[in-house]
Amino acid sequence: MKNKLLTLLFVLLALPALADEGMWLPSLISGRIGDMRAKGFRLTAEDIYSINNDASMKNAVVLFDNGCTAELVSSEGLLLTNHHCGYDAIQSHSTVAHDYLTHGFWARSRAEELPNKGLDVKFLVRMEEVTDRVAGGETREAIIEKAEKEGVNYKACIEQMYYGNQLFLFIYEQFDDVRLVAAPPSSIGKFGGDTDNWIWPRHTGDFSVFRIYADKNNRPAAYSKDNVPYRPKRHFAISTKGVKEGDFTMIYGFPGNTQEYITSDVVEYIVNISDPQKIDIRTGRLDIIAKGQASDAALRIHYAAKHAGIANAWKKWQGEVLGLKRNHIVDKKRRYEADFQQWAETRPEYNTVLRELHEEYEQVKEPYLAREMMFETLYSLPKNYTAEEREEEVFAKRQATEEALFVYLFNEYDKRCPESFKVSEFVEGVKTYGSVENYAREMFAAVWKGEKNDRLDEYHTLKESIVRMQKYIQDRLETKHLRNMSSKRMNELYTVYIRGLREWDTERAFFPDANLTLRVAYGSVMGYEYADGEYHKPLTTLDGIIAKDNPEIYDYDIPESLREIFRTKDYGRWGAEINGHYTVPVCFLATNQTTGGNSGSPIINGDGELVGINFDRTWLSTMSDIAFDPSICRNISVDIRYVLMVIEKVGKAGYLLDEMTLR
Repeated sequence: MKNKLLTLLFVLLALPALADEGMWLPSLISGRIGDMRAKGFRLTAEDIYSINNDASMKNAVVLFDNGCTAELVSSEGLLLTNHHCGYDAIQSHSTVAHDYLTHGFWARSRAEELPNKGLDVKFLVRMEEVTDRVAGGETREAIIEKAEKEGVNYKACIEQMYYGNQLFLFIYEQFDDVRLVAAPPSSIGKFGGDTDNWIWPRHTGDFSVFRIYADKNNRPAAYSKDNVPYRPKRHFAISTKGVKEGDFTMIYGFPGNTQEYITSDVVEYIVNISDPQKIDIRTGRLDIIAKGQASDAALRIHYAAKHAGIANAWKKWQGEVLGLKRNHIVDKKRRYEADFQQWAETRPEYNTVLRELHEEYEQVKEPYLAREMMFETLYSLPKNYTAEEREEEVFAKRQATEEALFVYLFNEYDKRCPESFKVSEFVEGVKTYGSVENYAREMFAAVWKGEKNDRLDEYHTLKESIVRMQKYIQDRLETKHLRNMSSKRMNELYTVYIRGLREWDTERAFFPDANLTLRVAYGSVMGYEYADGEYHKPLTTLDGIIAKDNPEIYDYDIPESLREIFRTKDYGRWGAEINGHYTVPVCFLATNQTTGGNSGSPIINGDGELVGINFDRTWLSTMSDIAFDPSICRNISVDIRYVLMVIEKVGKAGYLLDEMTLR
């Protein structure tokens, strides 16, 4: 039965996808290459992924900092990713005296490149299916241990596809010496800030530049002054001719999480319960942090990365709800499920699976909400303040903001967590201190001072208390093996459900949900109709940046050098005629399916050349984690010509272009 199922899976992988939907495993990309070539790709499956051909594209793409993607662009280890992916590293080197977030950073030599503790990149060595090995009795731990012994600093993991119908081993080579080379000012790299995030038209130069270092034998090594630039097996050549509407685009990266096959119950929970509550909680957090940032320049820098991290998902969820409602996804899923059920009635292996899935969701909905509320409130608070933090000049300035966050988030937890799942220690703490606010202030005082709190006996610090609270709720969830709205039983039911969907819906091309493993998505440069009578063109230019430029607003106050470039039209080789106007392209839209983790991914043309760096989706496109609509779902990329112009003209770091392959 298992071999019959696997044969079915591979047959279905070869079916044509509807429109440009899909995140395809690169080792199986040969099943898509015919469709890709019909849409403008001019290379082969071996050019995309090969374990024997060092020149395959997989050797030029890395998992960056365990949450983004980056691409090699020189034979000396130079890589490009997003500004927001490098944001923590840029912030860590920033001070009031050397504010690299505001003014940018440009190393003038290799000696000035800055090391980043804890930042690593991973190359995929290979991926292989191990379903039969595990079914045959070989343990996952044994398979991983054997794989990691194959090379220096190899890391391995086994990931399930299609809810466990297939298992794949992924082997990575990890490099730990990654140095910051260049970053534009935030008014370029984060142009528009939270206001423009997830929005089109977009004018953000969302890029940063890093370099991988290795030992003298080109092997991974911890940071050392003796390390030398890494010599990659492959780097991308860069096309300077640009893109136009209709051009083929391919994205190669590490998408983080999608839920393509969830049932209508879960979508309804996301739209009406989960997202709205998380949005409300984060609105309050952002208001408190923004107030602190506005009060002091040092606090603005300190909280910059935290504010950006909170705001990113906050705004994404708003677009997700809007897109799912506008496209009536709950109703569409219900109709789809009803059609499946009609087919399944005469098939004993499938005729009860949907009913059982709905029943299981009712069982896990409330405990999962309690888990989400814990993570969005109490769990998001600092559990202690380190010795290094206490020595920072800004530490004392943070006190009012930190205390306000404690009070706010304790209250939000009390208000939103279902009573039957509220942590008993929290309930007792509120009784002890007389109110939620008093409890929050006492707990903040204890962790701020790093002292014991005798009034709570053994509950000495927030760190200890939160750990116990988290364990309490996790223990309750463990009784149902609950993880990410999916119990052990639910996962078993999904395995059956998806098998049934594949037998029934033979016109649909199924691909595994994203799980931060390397994937290929492809499509084309294309605009879309945002609303009735409102068509969004797929390209933006420097003219749009100048139109938004405002020295009185931090996120729109562009560098004077960029204004001067525009005034003099000193675009050099990066200028282009766009719609009859001489300007510089900035961003473009395409139909590639993307999600978190694809940030920093290379956008590749039909000849395998780099034409852009993916960094975002349009607001309504955020629903594509759940349902991809080809009429409106678009990814946003920064045009590589704008990246190169900023490096050369704004950063005066043209020497970096000398080591790139420009075509």
